[in-house]
Amino acid sequence: MGTRRLLAALVAVLLAGCAPAGAVGGEPDPTRRAPEGTYAVGVRTFTLDPGSARPLPVTVWYPVRDGAVAAGRFPVVIYSHGLDSLPELHAGLTRRWAGAGFVVAAPAFPHTRRGAARFTRADVRHQPADCWRLIRHLVRLDSHRGDPLAGHLDVARFAAAGHSAGGYTTAGMFSAGHSSRLRAGVIVAGGGMAGGLAGQPAPLLFVHGTADPIVPLAVGRAAYHRAPGPAGFVSVLGQGHGEYLIPGKPAFEQVFATITDFLRWTLYGDRAARDRLPADANSPPLTRYESRRPF
Repeated sequence: MGTRRLLAALVAVLLAGCAPAGAVGGEPDPTRRAPEGTYAVGVRTFTLDPGSARPLPVTVWYPVRDGAVAAGRFPVVIYSHGLDSLPELHAGLTRRWAGAGFVVAAPAFPHTRRGAARFTRADVRHQPADCWRLIRHLVRLDSHRGDPLAGHLDVARFAAAGHSAGGYTTAGMFSAGHSSRLRAGVIVAGGGMAGGLAGQPAPLLFVHGTADPIVPLAVGRAAYHRAPGPAGFVSVLGQGHGEYLIPGKPAFEQVFATITDFLRWTLYGDRAARDRLPADANSPPLTRYESRRPF
């Protein structure tokens, strides 16, 4: 090898060594295929910090084979509900993600969940910290001998997703200095939060009904344009605040396929899933897809 070629090879190696895992402009690593087929799904509940000022009930859906947690490590999705809602009201979506090969952990927030003793929408600003508290707990749980999920959580690969106020919560998790464990976000019928959509860029997917009467489309699009890294936007044409998240409703299949392939790409590094994204969501007259700094 000549001197010039040797120098070029050394520079390439040094540059590759300096690139952080999952850096914007590159691909999530390691690149692999997401699980094929569908798992059975298990469900468990627990309360995080039950004696604290902010006890956090959590519902977890996880892949099952032969009556036990499926073999392997699975990326984790933290799912945040909207105002006056509960994790179980989103089970039509979260169970399907678990069946596709993800662990989904959904907190019931102290002061915005349905049935809260002291309901206040202002508490949404504290919910990103609740989600980070849950992430830290799951990291510890993965190494807790004797727990059925121990050794099955890919604690280097989390995504956050949420609907409405849960979408704002998700945006707020992407603050300056956020942990690199958080690889991707899905904001459904939500917008930005003060201090959010900052720090280390991560791929984000936005989903919004074009006739949303609660969080106007312009709010979701403003957040999309603020995203510091790669971002996609799914417009659910003529629909409102989230009926498209309900199985059997118009556009559910398109929205579910798009979010699931986005998670397969950003958490598993599945290139085939990435390449399917435009077709998943470009389904006139139901949905339209666009992207900035494409994935």
